Amino acid sequence: MGLELTALHYVYVLFVFLILGVMVKRRDTSLLCIVGIFVIGFMVTGSIYQAISGIFNSFVYAATELMDTILIISIIVAMSKVLYVTGINAAMVAPITKLICTPSQAYWITGLVMLIMSWFFWPSPSVALVGAVLFPVAVKAGLPPLGVAMAMNLFGHGIALSGDFVIQGAPKLTAAAAGIPVKSVVSASVPLVFVMGLVTTVTAYWLLIRQMRQENMAGNQTTGADGDKYLIEKDEENTVLFAALSVTVKNIFAMAVPILFFIDVIIMYTTGLQGGDATALIGGTAVFILALIALVAHKQQGLEKITAYFIDGFKFGFTVFGPVIPIAAFFYLGDSGITHIMGEILPAGSQGLVNDVGLAIARVVPVNAGVSAITLTVVGAVTGLDGSGFSGISLAGSIARLFAAAIGSGIATLTALGQIAAIWVGGGTLIPWALLPAAAICGVNPFDLARQNLVPVLCGLITTTIVAMFLI
Repeated sequence: MGLELTALHYVYVLFVFLILGVMVKRRDTSLLCIVGIFVIGFMVTGSIYQAISGIFNSFVYAATELMDTILIISIIVAMSKVLYVTGINAAMVAPITKLICTPSQAYWITGLVMLIMSWFFWPSPSVALVGAVLFPVAVKAGLPPLGVAMAMNLFGHGIALSGDFVIQGAPKLTAAAAGIPVKSVVSASVPLVFVMGLVTTVTAYWLLIRQMRQENMAGNQTTGADGDKYLIEKDEENTVLFAALSVTVKNIFAMAVPILFFIDVIIMYTTGLQGGDATALIGGTAVFILALIALVAHKQQGLEKITAYFIDGFKFGFTVFGPVIPIAAFFYLGDSGITHIMGEILPAGSQGLVNDVGLAIARVVPVNAGVSAITLTVVGAVTGLDGSGFSGISLAGSIARLFAAAIGSGIATLTALGQIAAIWVGGGTLIPWALLPAAAICGVNPFDLARQNLVPVLCGLITTTIVAMFLI
């Protein structure tokens, strides 16, 4: 028969739907999550002061669970800035610029370089690293600024971020909410990310080329010279650093940085490193690179500048994850987190609030692979409407666990599908205010970029959802 649902289960599900509704309205969900934590805490403990304490404890629990993700992204951003201000990033991609001669080459090469850089440096800092060098080359080859923005956006904030195979920040969040290992989400996401990426980028390319031919977009190019100020402000010291480092030193570092990360990839492959262990290797390498370049570039001020770069990185990391912590804190209550946070065990026979609800649904509703896949795509897309992409993927993981419990399989695939939908919509391909980095550096309107991305991304989501139905 299984465990009968209690008032606690119904209240938890009610808050899940309320959070979804608030996200649809594109309003912030932090307060609602806090209220949900308090109400559930009071129902579990029967004590107001313990419920209030539970709010703080849930934040601590969520922050502890997410800390390695916050740290790795902060460190990568810090390292990206030192590469930018020293001009090493320009030297890293300089050989590739010689291959860009036509609009088609500009689109695909810019996109692929952005993909690779985003895997290791995360998309937002990679926009500055790649755009500052490849944007003028791509425009000169005949690709309009909007086309350059699309390439960087779809390959970086789309393909690279939705899979996040190297840094593994996104899989960490969804895997924790779904209660499965990170490597399971990563493995399940590979075919889905490939299908989504292929359909989206090919569709976008076809529409772009057709538009260029019909409207002669290449003749209406606009400059994006000031766009990089959105992410990294240039100052007099940065100009000095560009001149202070010799061409030889820049070239040495330009070769050393990718070689070091490539060695990391080899180590990860040969030793089977996954999840936190893989993240630690990438993070440690990034710290080493940051410190070495800062010491060489800044000389006497090197020690202080290392700290300054870390501060810049942490500002970025906590800005991105500030909205995530309250949401993750609430959704961790759906699993074993409630025991750690509230100091209470679940009712006898319970497998966690989400699992209990999933099993109850299986008894009364004919949930199948098709319904589950469509639901996860819709939920993922809705959670991305806040323009973050990360803030709601814990919800996607929780709902994936619910449906997987109902149909008896497919939890990794459903989790990966929800993650992909959330990040493609909210991570920076459809929501205008999330498109600012790529739009700014290319000097285009973010709303124009969002409209241009809409059809390709929708085609990709539909195709990927259908493929997922056969993999569940």
